[in-house]
Amino acid sequence: MALLHIVFGEPSATALSGAFELDEQLKGDILYFEDDLSIGPLFILDTKDGQNARRQWWMQLAGIQPQPVAEIFAEGEQPVPSPEPEEEKGDQEKFRQLKALLKADPEQEVYLWAGQNSRDVSGYYWLISQLYDFAGRIHIIYLNNLPFLNEKGSVFYPTHLHQILAKEFLKAKKLARPVSLAEFEIDGDEWSRMMNENAGIRLLEGGKKLRGEPAVFYDKDLLQAATGEFQKASKLVNAVTGKLKYPVMDQFLGWRVKEQVKLGKLESRGELKTIKDFEVKIPSETTNA
Repeated sequence: MALLHIVFGEPSATALSGAFELDEQLKGDILYFEDDLSIGPLFILDTKDGQNARRQWWMQLAGIQPQPVAEIFAEGEQPVPSPEPEEEKGDQEKFRQLKALLKADPEQEVYLWAGQNSRDVSGYYWLISQLYDFAGRIHIIYLNNLPFLNEKGSVFYPTHLHQILAKEFLKAKKLARPVSLAEFEIDGDEWSRMMNENAGIRLLEGGKKLRGEPAVFYDKDLLQAATGEFQKASKLVNAVTGKLKYPVMDQFLGWRVKEQVKLGKLESRGELKTIKDFEVKIPSETTNA
């Protein structure tokens, strides 16, 4: 029986698969979830309405959804239902397949890998809240402030799985342990709290502790990085992420740049599509004030 490894994001899956040739005991199937749950609305995400609202938010970030994002983030409001897709795909479908596999094969065990970053930790809480029935078969490998060796043989502390060399995964596997019943209960409650809080973004403070902040949290940093001369929005976003210990998805910060343009706090040139398609600067009247 092959092990089933779970990671968050394709880069982590690619990095882990590179270690399989080095250890037959590690070799197995990889299931990776794509959504970055450290950003965006989580309210009642365990329901169809909550899942639809989150899809609408992602569509808004991609510029293909007319509904204002503010409506999705509005505190205390129910998500606006949208038509059900003909065939739901993505993470929800992957999760249904995971549960079906665990039910069909009582001996199937899962290794859940998480780096010390808000995306992996948020994904961990989401999964653990739904896998209580399979306690004893779900193992966690959390690389929390652990030292590894880089290509030059120097010690470093990775925040993401894709930063780890293939041979270092063999050492990491030894950290695997079953998720305890207490963790299923406590961390399941934490996921419920996160859904009810419905913060715009979640930041890792250390360990598994996440702090919710409003979606506008990085707006001030983006405005401070802007100048009176036009620069690519991608350069502006990179200037901000380069200073962060835990980088935030470019698409999220790109959305925030567009919001500053809409508010008149930034002036743009070019089509407001991806952050590579337009330039921004501080409005002239602001720099002359």
